[in-house]
Amino acid sequence: MVHADASTFAADVTKAEAYEQVLLQAEGLFYEQRNWVCNLSNTAALLWYAYKSLPAPSNQVNWAGFYTLNPLSLPSRPQLILGPFQGKVACQTIAFGRGVCGVAAKTQKTQLVPDVDAFPGHIACDGASRSEIVVPIVVGDKGVVAIIDVDCAVPDGFDDLDRVWLEKLAELVGKSCDWP
Repeated sequence: MVHADASTFAADVTKAEAYEQVLLQAEGLFYEQRNWVCNLSNTAALLWYAYKSLPAPSNQVNWAGFYTLNPLSLPSRPQLILGPFQGKVACQTIAFGRGVCGVAAKTQKTQLVPDVDAFPGHIACDGASRSEIVVPIVVGDKGVVAIIDVDCAVPDGFDDLDRVWLEKLAELVGKSCDWP
């Protein structure tokens, strides 16, 4: 398989089928590869091309990627740092508890936000974003090692199907990487 072929999705693919393909392709790309930068980079690309292959609202995703635990942050003030992604330039660091990403990291719970303007303390890295889903990647005793962050340019861009599949992806990514 040519690696680039992994990000080719059929024109009539359903959202569930696209997510299933993302998981299968990610699993194949992770085979004998545990470097977290490499794996998160390929996963961000898989997500980006999956969303772009789907009808609205999924094809309105304007950012898909990761923030990882900043190894330079103090344990008393944990912080996320920008990781591999697809989309416009983004905020570089986010404190645990701040914005959608920081709340997901602090609570270790998925945040599905239908309207970011209604989320207290939302950080507008891209003013075009109107909805967001953030899924923590939790690894055993390490706790949160990263988060999956996906933004959409329309309200209600995500639903429970997105949550279920992204949580499966978070589990796969968490166990497939050697985290610092």
